[in-house]
Amino acid sequence: MLEPGTLLLKLQQQTARALEVGALQPISTHYQLIEQAEIPFLVRVIDNLQRKATVQEKQEKTQTATGVEFNPFLPYDPDLFVENLSATHVGLLNKFNVVDYHLLIVTRDFQEQDSLLTLEDFEAMWLALTEIDGLAFYNGGREAGASQRHKHLQLVPFPLIPNGLNVPIEKAIASSIFSGSIGKIPPFEFRHTLSLFEPGLVNDYKLAAQVTLAEYLKSLDFLKISINDNGKPATHYNLLATRNWLLIIPRSQESWDDISVNSLGFAGALLVRNHQQLAQLKQQQPLTILKSVAFPI
Repeated sequence: MLEPGTLLLKLQQQTARALEVGALQPISTHYQLIEQAEIPFLVRVIDNLQRKATVQEKQEKTQTATGVEFNPFLPYDPDLFVENLSATHVGLLNKFNVVDYHLLIVTRDFQEQDSLLTLEDFEAMWLALTEIDGLAFYNGGREAGASQRHKHLQLVPFPLIPNGLNVPIEKAIASSIFSGSIGKIPPFEFRHTLSLFEPGLVNDYKLAAQVTLAEYLKSLDFLKISINDNGKPATHYNLLATRNWLLIIPRSQESWDDISVNSLGFAGALLVRNHQQLAQLKQQQPLTILKSVAFPI
């Protein structure tokens, strides 16, 4: 299992090895900052999607031939393995990473991506957050931007803006308005909840996981996201967490005019495929796009 104080180094070392053997295939991008409501949105433009598309085509052909859905996490590529995080979760590299040192927190056994998060999920998340100061996130279902059925959380190290803010929405979070323990971010004109963590919670990952699970369930209830008989939330949603806060946004749709939005979009980091989409995003403005894929208020 994970030896305290070693995860970041192992992540860096395995990244170097995976690049050497070609297991890791980073997606090259360039970026622009688009400011709206004092949020410097980081918008990355993909330089070439062809490599990922080619791999996906091969996977689809295999799936068609075998009738078995491709699962990149079971079994996982050993060249992408970083560390055993816990008895229930492993840490893997994101094969097609846009951000350096992008860690996937994956259940050892198959669980559906849109199933309810558990104490074990949050323990694995906090084990990683304890070691790496960054943004953890979860795309809870297809409409929330999930691309794989196998349950996995993700973690990207700070800062999200190169040589800049840890998270583009930092100032917006600082301006949050609370009613009890549930906060609202003023520029976010759509349904969401913000919960703040006590300072130092990161020092006890088990307690942090218990606190996070309680806040998560309370937020789902506040947002009127019911749990189906199969144990799955009735509405897909994005979950974002740092050492300091938890943010949850219910989703109405996966994309706006072919611009896909996952959890990172609500942190202020968007990804577009080409300059045409970049122009559309500039014209429409980021907050309008986020509002359109969430539930406006």
